[in-house]
Amino acid sequence: MVFSSVTFLFYFLPAFLICYFATPGLRARNLVLLAFSLVFYAWGGLANVVVLAVSIVANYSLALLIDTRTGPWRLRMLGLAVALNLAGLIAFKYAGFLAENLNHLLPDAAQLPVVHPPLPLGISFFTFHAISYLVDIYRGKARANGRFEEIAVYITMFPQLVAGPIVRYSTIAHRIRARRTTLGRVSAGLRIFVIGLSWKVLIADEVAPLVSVVFDNTTAPNLGEAWIGVCAYALQIYFDFGGYSNMAIGLALAMGLKFPRNFNLPYGALSITDFWRRWHMSLSSWFRDYVYIPLGGNRHGHVHTALNLWTVFLLCGLWHGASWTFVIWGVHHGTFLVLERTRLGAALRAAPRVVGHAYVLLVVLTGWVWFRAESLPQAMELFAGLAGLNGVGPLSINLLADLEPVTIVILVLAWPLAMFGLPPPGAKRLPPHLRRALYGLADSVVVAALFVLCILSVGAATYSPFLYFRF
Repeated sequence: MVFSSVTFLFYFLPAFLICYFATPGLRARNLVLLAFSLVFYAWGGLANVVVLAVSIVANYSLALLIDTRTGPWRLRMLGLAVALNLAGLIAFKYAGFLAENLNHLLPDAAQLPVVHPPLPLGISFFTFHAISYLVDIYRGKARANGRFEEIAVYITMFPQLVAGPIVRYSTIAHRIRARRTTLGRVSAGLRIFVIGLSWKVLIADEVAPLVSVVFDNTTAPNLGEAWIGVCAYALQIYFDFGGYSNMAIGLALAMGLKFPRNFNLPYGALSITDFWRRWHMSLSSWFRDYVYIPLGGNRHGHVHTALNLWTVFLLCGLWHGASWTFVIWGVHHGTFLVLERTRLGAALRAAPRVVGHAYVLLVVLTGWVWFRAESLPQAMELFAGLAGLNGVGPLSINLLADLEPVTIVILVLAWPLAMFGLPPPGAKRLPPHLRRALYGLADSVVVAALFVLCILSVGAATYSPFLYFRF
């Protein structure tokens, strides 16, 4: 079940909101949220629920043990708990990948079986949620929660369960037990939800066929095809994942919860360092606080800092998928982060802003080739196309068929929106109270219109999962 589906919008969400707000008492509402979250997750397969339930019970118990131990035992319990969480993630997500690569080094008699078990939905996200809970308890930022249902709610709450954002327990613990729901928060939350839905349905899904034609159905794309495909994918992944994040944040706000912001106009960054402060902010801050800083951060010289950055982004690439293309994507970004700590960074800061924007877009767009390509040969074909080595035109018939006027308009208008956001409102000469009233009215009309367009589009569209569900 996805947020942009008829099942969710017309049945699940209305039923949840009615039951949630009709239930008196916060503890009872948490139980309603837990029940609906389990139904939401079970929609993807009952086997997924078993894995999730084991994770919840194990981390609930391990957290209590960590919180009650003293001295070296606390660190040993934390190490065991983190190892168990990572073991589950590795077994489901990386076992086949590791076996395939080890078999290249082993003799025929010692070949390992290559098994690719079904990947439980959202395992990368709820594993990182659990690890942050355990580490925060060890560091004293939070206490282990003795109420099992509250830990279950934290890990399973459906807005962020399958694709984030990554919400740390220490930032949300007090709101799980004591939160206040107001009409203003519900209204603001649903508004954010609709904006996220429109990003997904009206932008990401509209350019998705174009991306598929270039990456999946075109052999040796030429210059125009390759650049159109990569630019379209950059928009698709931003508005798809950014749209999901907005929907999750909006639903949480309506319930009185506060999720961290996950995107802040990343394509408008002036360096790759700045880009990673704006893109998937909950993931980048997670790696910073739980991997980069414990490794030593930037405290031990340039070489050690460079190794730490490469390690973090190697892991970041692997987190996204068990494939060499993801590994290379992580190393690609890590390399430019290292370079920006040399004279390149100073040159970027001194250069005109347009130079910084062009540099970031070039690095990010070429990085998306590794991220989207299904294999190394396909990635190399795309790079050859970007360099003009496959010719410069004309565009293929399949690509022209998907390059409809509405798609062209989206490609043209979505880039300024992705880089700089909406322009600030004008009419500053009006009295403040009148300006607020007009802005409020205009905002309500626009959000209502977007919701109607989304409903019409969802009703007529085929199933379109969020891109980050695969991770």
